[in-house]
Amino acid sequence: MPSQIFRDDILTGQVALVTGGGSGIGAAIARELVRCGAQVVIASRKQDRIDAAAAGLSAELGAEVVGMVCDIRDREAVKALVDGIMERFGRLDILVNNGGGQFLSPAFMIRDKGWDAVIQTNLTGTWNLTRAVADAWMLDHGGRVVNITMLTRRGFPGMAHSVAARAGVEAMTKTLAVEWAPFGISLNCVQPGIILSSGMKNYPNWEQFVDQTQREIPVKRLGSTADIAHMVAYLAGPGGDYITGQVLTVDGGRDLWGETWPLEDPEVMPGIEVPVEPWEESKEPAEAE
Repeated sequence: MPSQIFRDDILTGQVALVTGGGSGIGAAIARELVRCGAQVVIASRKQDRIDAAAAGLSAELGAEVVGMVCDIRDREAVKALVDGIMERFGRLDILVNNGGGQFLSPAFMIRDKGWDAVIQTNLTGTWNLTRAVADAWMLDHGGRVVNITMLTRRGFPGMAHSVAARAGVEAMTKTLAVEWAPFGISLNCVQPGIILSSGMKNYPNWEQFVDQTQREIPVKRLGSTADIAHMVAYLAGPGGDYITGQVLTVDGGRDLWGETWPLEDPEVMPGIEVPVEPWEESKEPAEAE
């Protein structure tokens, strides 16, 4: 099936790397970029999961999706990943930093090890990939970087470690957008709201959370992974030519709505069905990438 909103040739000839591409938002982004004509590489920490995702996406789309293993916290592993892509394809035009991970916890219960792991993955890992891709290709040829973050404007109770890291990514993105503009590199962030993906099941009491949360969203539904993928494809394509250093929120208005303006619920709220990729159907819920 072609893209629902973009031409199938707008990214033809370009090579894209999507980290955390084995499931959820990452898989949806990879799918949309392939539909737009890009050669896509997806990366994740675990060989079996990335192999299954690459095979599943390739079969579904009728186009090769390459899966490669990488721990984005490890600079040598990141360099090996980027070198491998350059050796195979000779270019790397689009980087989507979607890989990351966190866990739900009150701040006073977060131990040093947990804090360090989340910061190293979400902030340092994003820097590692961005710097490696810039050095290997973009500083000489230009390119697009899209960083997937989270809702940061009002903080994020229960996620102090992750919101700190993601806010750092947003500040880094704005800074690099200015410094690297002369090199033809644009960098932007996409803030997903509450997205219905397979990763939702990793959190305790997720069904109760989903039911409560969609009532707090002005459009009265959770986001889909395609909602995020469409924004990423827009920024990666011609529509993003004059956009850089921005943080674009895709959340159905959730970040704007307080309790002072009640909105009536529809008589029937949308049903909840968590989407699962074909290669995940018989497996346990995926861990955060």
